[in-house]
Amino acid sequence: MKETFPMKYISTRGASPAVSSAQAIVNGLAPDGGLYTFSPAELPKLDWQRLIALDYYHIAAEIISALLPDFTSEEMLDLVRRAYTGKFPSTEIAPTVAVGDMSVLELFRGPTSAFKDVALCLLPYLMKASAEKCGDAEKITILTATSGDTGKAALEGFRDVPGIDIAVFYPRDGVSPVQKAQMVTQEGRNVHVCAVDGNFDDAQSGVKQIFESVRDRGLSSANSINIGRLVPQVVYYFSAYADLVKQGRLTPGAKLSFTVPTGNFGDILAGFIAGELGLPIGRLVCASNENNVLTDFLRTGTYDRRRSFYRTLSPSMDILISSNLERLLYLVSGDCELVASLMQQLKTDGFYTVPAELLEKIQSRFWAGCCGDEATEETIREVWERHSYLCDTHTAVAWNVAQQYEKAAESPDPMVVLSTASPYKFPAAVLSAIGAKCDGDEFDMMSALEKVTGVPMPANLRSLRERPVLHTGCVKPGKMRGYVLDLLEGKT
Repeated sequence: MKETFPMKYISTRGASPAVSSAQAIVNGLAPDGGLYTFSPAELPKLDWQRLIALDYYHIAAEIISALLPDFTSEEMLDLVRRAYTGKFPSTEIAPTVAVGDMSVLELFRGPTSAFKDVALCLLPYLMKASAEKCGDAEKITILTATSGDTGKAALEGFRDVPGIDIAVFYPRDGVSPVQKAQMVTQEGRNVHVCAVDGNFDDAQSGVKQIFESVRDRGLSSANSINIGRLVPQVVYYFSAYADLVKQGRLTPGAKLSFTVPTGNFGDILAGFIAGELGLPIGRLVCASNENNVLTDFLRTGTYDRRRSFYRTLSPSMDILISSNLERLLYLVSGDCELVASLMQQLKTDGFYTVPAELLEKIQSRFWAGCCGDEATEETIREVWERHSYLCDTHTAVAWNVAQQYEKAAESPDPMVVLSTASPYKFPAAVLSAIGAKCDGDEFDMMSALEKVTGVPMPANLRSLRERPVLHTGCVKPGKMRGYVLDLLEGKT
């Protein structure tokens, strides 16, 4: 049995009591508005060489139980098996494939064809087990804002789970038609889906405000603000490293860099945590679209959300307030007072600038670039024509920025590009990019994309067109709280 260590979870802003890992999962957001995280000094160094010899299930059990010490590795292995078995086409979960000189980590092989499946298949099991460990018999209501992929993955993961309701808010005009169809056709006695008349930042801010104002009502989150959503994402950095070693494309101990299409900063933060656990990671490359607030921050140290918001071909990255960056600021600085001050300045003034020493530490681990829609389309076409590999709009942004990094770096390490969604979730953009006709609606285009490329359409998307629309609600951002209160009182 694994020996646990005395890790407690604290708020990034330092004004809430420390809690166990299980309680942090149940709570979702800390009472002071901060995000639960661990102290950098308490992170263990794992035997990564032993871990990469294991299969995905056992790697996951070891890493997740180390970061969530209320669970033994044996308990976690049982949860992992129950979460993943039968939902992914193989036990690899997230295979890494060679595409030209780079490698692509395919994170879209799950039940909703997006990278969120890796965490959100497991989170319902973590949530229920954590509630039991905390002796909490109260009904849990999950609140989630989505920029496209989290919503469907969360709805599918929590569908009909006893003792849990889930409400998902999405920006009315800020997701692809396929992403919207996935959500509004979702079945389940305990699921609720509502559009927000605004962008993702409006939806995310609304959810956070509800957490801060509605206390002691059993609320939790499936967004990556919940540490139980974030931790499972650490695993596939280890599995990607293992894949390249097994393929003979990487020498054990050599550094491996990752380029991550980034919006809310959770996926790339998981890579940072993997490095802190001991995995030999080179540079973490943050890839943004035209909403390049993270690119500017990582280059200058100033985070400024006072800018135009763009709707792009990569909508899951159309974000100006990247919540998980708050966790990075704490993990690198170890200073809750500084983080609280910066977050208050962002709220009141719309920007903040980190101290030079902190920026230097961050830049030693991260590099950043951005890619507009035109370059995104060119990249999709180039990767298809040169390598016969079909990528979605978000993966294309990452591929393009990875190329930017390799041109700028003096001696770049081998690179893995994270592929976060199936190209069939954005068929119009992908068809157009490869020079094919875009006739009919998006469902017609999915069929056309399969015919033109020969790349199989994911089974979960094939029957989407025939499913009835079950959720039609839409609210202004200021009405989200009322919607949730009605839900809690059984009126929705």
